[in-house]
Amino acid sequence: MKSYLFAFLVLLLLPQSSLAEDKTVPKILLAKAYHSNITLENYWVSEKLDGVRAYWNGRQLISRQGNVFVSPKWFTNVLPNVALDGELWLGRGKFSELSGLVRRQSINNESWKNIRFMVFDLPSSPQVFNERLKQLNKIILNIDAKHVQVIKQYKIKTNKQLQAKLELIVKQGAEGLMLHAANSYYKSGRSNDLLKLKKHEDAEAIVIKHIGGKGKYKGLLGSMLVETINKKRFKIGSGFTDKQRRHPPKIGDVITFKYYGLTKNGIPRFASFMRVRKKY
Repeated sequence: MKSYLFAFLVLLLLPQSSLAEDKTVPKILLAKAYHSNITLENYWVSEKLDGVRAYWNGRQLISRQGNVFVSPKWFTNVLPNVALDGELWLGRGKFSELSGLVRRQSINNESWKNIRFMVFDLPSSPQVFNERLKQLNKIILNIDAKHVQVIKQYKIKTNKQLQAKLELIVKQGAEGLMLHAANSYYKSGRSNDLLKLKKHEDAEAIVIKHIGGKGKYKGLLGSMLVETINKKRFKIGSGFTDKQRRHPPKIGDVITFKYYGLTKNGIPRFASFMRVRKKY
């Protein structure tokens, strides 16, 4: 009896941060950049959503870092006792708004009414993606909940058709396309089993310095000096809203930026700010 009491007291005395570290980080499938030397007919194609990756482990809805999303019970009560891999999504172009909502530590029922759990895989299934997709559609159909949906998957035969589809959905506000190998098994990490295709590439960098603006941006942020993981330094001066120029990302923040290829010196071309990277 004394040993149980001692253990209980130890748990009470532990700092909350220590307890929070006891979490399971899901082993998820990650995408590589698209390349044309694949057999396109062997892939399913879907829209690349600008959402927040979410993993249902059968008990809790967690982020790719293993943190629990504080969501209403009605949102997760309908989910099955099998693992689901997907994204929380609010709609095209609404990543920043979604990010603020799902990071809250208190439940806001009204906010969650507009969020959808867009599911694209069954991590625990031993079947290839073709079969997992069939299983997934049956599971979600039986749930019959508007906020839980399977991301539409379809086939495209030629690279010309693929590029035309990309052009079309980007004009409509989408971020890009995902390609999932039909005969692949679910496994963690990056491989050619999952590819992402976008009009632009994106990467991350650390904010090194703020540079003041001129003209209409006098007194505000003009640009930022950033450094990539491979130690390339350059300035980013576009992509900011007026609010972000008044309150720019902090020195040391990790940001995501988009670009269109590299110069001969390895510097991203036409780099533009997208967002401050958030950890979930």
